[in-house]
Amino acid sequence: MSSPTNAPTIAPPTSRAPNGAAPAVAPAPFATPPLLAAMLKTATNISDLFFTPGKPPLVEIGGKLAPAGMARVLTSDDTRRIASDLIGNNQHALDNLKEFGSCDVSYSLPGTDRFRVNIFMQRGSCAVVMRVIPGKIPDFDSLNLPAELKKIVELRNGIVLVTGPTGSGKSSTLAAIIDRINTEQSYHVLTIEDPIEFLHPHKNCIVNQRELHSDTPSFALALRGALRQAPKVILVGEMRDKETIEIAMEAAETGHLVLSTLHTIDASKTVERIVGVFPMAEQHTLRTRLAKSFRYIVSQRLVPRKNGAGRMAIIEILKSTLRTREYVEKGESDGKTLLDAMRVGEAEGMQSFDGDIERLIREGKLDMETGLAYATNPGNLQLDMSDLRLDAEADPLLETE
Repeated sequence: MSSPTNAPTIAPPTSRAPNGAAPAVAPAPFATPPLLAAMLKTATNISDLFFTPGKPPLVEIGGKLAPAGMARVLTSDDTRRIASDLIGNNQHALDNLKEFGSCDVSYSLPGTDRFRVNIFMQRGSCAVVMRVIPGKIPDFDSLNLPAELKKIVELRNGIVLVTGPTGSGKSSTLAAIIDRINTEQSYHVLTIEDPIEFLHPHKNCIVNQRELHSDTPSFALALRGALRQAPKVILVGEMRDKETIEIAMEAAETGHLVLSTLHTIDASKTVERIVGVFPMAEQHTLRTRLAKSFRYIVSQRLVPRKNGAGRMAIIEILKSTLRTREYVEKGESDGKTLLDAMRVGEAEGMQSFDGDIERLIREGKLDMETGLAYATNPGNLQLDMSDLRLDAEADPLLETE
């Protein structure tokens, strides 16, 4: 965990006053911990903090930037000092920032909030984005997760993937699943994260959490080690490369439950991403292995609520059945797609994005225009919702309720 003590120095950009004039007196530097604490008090449901030269500190609420209570515009020196405090003694992060122009660290305010931090260079100066990690581990009810996902807790082996774009709530969903396993089972649970986000206390399970670069140099090495550490459940923060995918498959095939994430938009793209990592000659074998080992592919998107009170998740669930295993193994074809399987698989616990959007619209939690904007197939969804549109046209008050 990063600490502001003895923080390494990030070299400031060189600058000269115009026309040889004496440089302007720099404003007093921000103290990072009080600044973060003050920003968090400006509103509830803050998801991210932003620091970039030329703008005051900003927060993100419900997907939109908002003032953080401070009018002073940040300078490049301000953001450099903040970045230095957040990096602390993490030499690996500092080396990445200098060599690659960005780095990831975790940071905590003593006894309160934790953050996942990305520091990056832009226009020759530092910018910082901090994702707020809630102090309380979310549960199924607070996230409104489908009841079908509770069955993951009972699984003994296989792969469960949670996918979606950055900021779609993948980490929160996995944290809720791990916490439920921690409560209801009696296992050794091992997590490999970059960085560690939610801190899981030991309940009925032992939960050991390893952080990339501080506890292990790579996901693949940590996964290889995990096979000798007798876990029943392994959470891998992200399946980033061929070696990690191979070892995760091996773990699933040898009696472990493997949970992980991918930055893919739906189940179909998830399968293609995994298969596409491998050479063409290995892809058929990989499809067969994946078909046998996957248990669920859960994809998420965050959409604005109808009442404007934040965002909520729409969720797609692909479950391992005879039909879906066949489609994964043999590949999709006309009339035999994973989306088709999900649409007709509601009785087996599956659901599609558009089906979930339709449900939320009919329940009055999502407006039609927003739903269509986030739909996989807006045209088909519009046809499916034609009865609601006709009702709204007959009684305009329905659209405003």
